This record gives sequence, C-alpha cells and structure tokens, in this order.
Amino acid sequence: MNKEDQLVMSFRNLYNKMVWLNNSRMKDSFEDYKSSEVHCMEYIGRNADSNVTKLAESFYMTSGAISKMTRKLIKKGAIESYRKPGNKKEIYFRLTEKGQEIYKIHEEMHKEFRERDKAVFDQVTEEQLESILSLVEKYSRHLDEEIKKQGADIKSE
Repeated sequence: MNKEDQLVMSFRNLYNKMVWLNNSRMKDSFEDYKSSEVHCMEYIGRNADSNVTKLAESFYMTSGAISKMTRKLIKKGAIESYRKPGNKKEIYFRLTEKGQEIYKIHEEMHKEFRERDKAVFDQVTEEQLESILSLVEKYSRHLDEEIKKQGADIKSE
C-alpha cells in the first residue's frame, strides 16, 4: 500500500474510532436523540437563522432528509420554526429551552473529548499541526471540486 492509500485509510480509521467513542458517550446522555439530531441542534445553536438549505449544505445531506430531521426535532420539542417579518417564504429554526439544555450538555461533552485527547496534542508541535491542517485543507478543497463535478453545489465550512 502506498503512502497516500495509507493516509486515506488512516483518516478513515481515525474518524471511525472517534465516532465510535463519541457516539457511545452520546448514547448515554441522549437516549432519545440520534447523533445526527444532536449535531443538527449544535449547528442551529451556533448559527443564527439556520434553515433547511444551510443545514443540508453543512451536513452534506438532501433538503428532504433535513426537513424530516427538523420535523422530528420540532415534535420532540428541541427546536422551533419561525419566519422573519416581511419574508413569509423562508422557514428558520432556533433551539427551544429543551434544545438549549441538550446543546449545553453536548458542549460539555466536547470539552471532555478534548481533555481525553489532550495527551496526544500536547506532544505535537505547532509546526506539525500547521502541516497537518494544510494537508487536510488541501484535501478538503480537492473533494469539494470532485463534489462539484458530480453536480452538487456544496459550500465547505
């Protein structure tokens, strides 16, 4: 296996391990919510005037899938929809009090994850981090271009 293949496989394995560890912790805290729903609430909590289009772009999902998820979150009482005065067409989302509570718990979990992983990052130099970030950003831009070739209009975060 060449170095590029090793790197891609390492990215995949690293991602899968993080998802497994983080999801097992999230299941303990959010038994009534899927990971994707919690992350949807996180996005809404961090981004004013979130709508289906912005959520779909952020999560690389279809508008239909996001609409289904937001309907579930509304039904669960975690988010609510609203419209801006003068714009009757566009529907936006914000967290309810219940959603805010989940958002805060999720933020605390992210702190726990950072603390868990601190031992690794304490061993990495600033120069190494910059190099890795540069590679990841280049790879991400490349994948954005490949997605565009597929006919999708994805905006990278």
